[in-house]
Amino acid sequence: MTSPTFAPRIELSDHARGEAERIGILANPGFGNHFTDHMFLAEWTPAEDWHDPRVVPYGPLQLDPATAVLHYAQEIFEGLKAYSQADGSVWLFRPEANGERLQRSARRLALPELPLDWFLGSIRALVETDRAWVPSGEEKSLYLRPFMFASEVFLGVRPSQHVTYSVIASPAGAYFTGGIKPVSIWLSEEFSRAGAGGTGAAKCGGNYAASLLPQQEAAAHGCAQVAFLDAVEHRWIEELGGMNLYFVHADGSIVTPELSGSILEGVTRDSILQLARDLGHEVVERRVSIDEWREGVAGGTITEVFACGTAAVITPVGTLKWNGGEVTSGDGELGKVTGAIRQALVDIQYGRARDEHGWMTRLI
Repeated sequence: MTSPTFAPRIELSDHARGEAERIGILANPGFGNHFTDHMFLAEWTPAEDWHDPRVVPYGPLQLDPATAVLHYAQEIFEGLKAYSQADGSVWLFRPEANGERLQRSARRLALPELPLDWFLGSIRALVETDRAWVPSGEEKSLYLRPFMFASEVFLGVRPSQHVTYSVIASPAGAYFTGGIKPVSIWLSEEFSRAGAGGTGAAKCGGNYAASLLPQQEAAAHGCAQVAFLDAVEHRWIEELGGMNLYFVHADGSIVTPELSGSILEGVTRDSILQLARDLGHEVVERRVSIDEWREGVAGGTITEVFACGTAAVITPVGTLKWNGGEVTSGDGELGKVTGAIRQALVDIQYGRARDEHGWMTRLI
């Protein structure tokens, strides 16, 4: 099937921030606090397919109270980054993989699939328009949030007949501002993130909403994140609230929970598996029980634990806590294997290492 022609119109903002204000924001942007001057929008209907692609001034979306997404949560999103390299060029990391995952999420949520050329084109159009907002410096980037939602004004329970797609952008600073330190994880033994046949493998907001209550529980116990178990046996490790998990064994092998249909297939997850192989590690995807995690760390067969996601790239895990106990891996510092894989990944993203796998796409 041929996709509609992608020819976006550009409407420049007449209230864009001045250079001094923008430079001040980029000096210390944090994460998700500030947004660029423009956003991308497009629409879909059964009769017109995808149409009206446009870059417009960033601003509120006007929604009728009966807009379908507000009632039935029919929406999906993605997350990726644009990186400024030393020569001033701007690159994306594996954007095709994000576009393909958005299509898989759309199928699961009964939303129309966005053609890959529209996905890549929408990001290119926005980044080219807001080029001045791409920060430079150690581990700074422009975080991109493509999302799609049911925008039909209708209260019937069925797939929306009007869908809106958008991309917004937010400058992001280094995730670890005081050095990379292992975090503590709370084991959720009461709540599940997703179940078999559900939406766990799709990147939709409902999955994250379900993690917020156990996240509050984690914070109450002094933990930064939640580890979820499977919804049937409450035995098998799935993932954190928004990150995939890895276990480094004493023999150098790296194990990660296999994709089960309820685990999000992370782009960073897949990249780490390849980089670990490149660095000479045996990589195993299989079921991992919570007892294996606890006993492996306590007995020394698991030497490092880490998690990954777009925002933090790789986060070392130090302590796992649960009702009645805890276990700590490592010595409170970034593990050797975790650090090597993380460095290999960010060096590719920022152009400091050869891109052997063709992962980077030049935008500007």
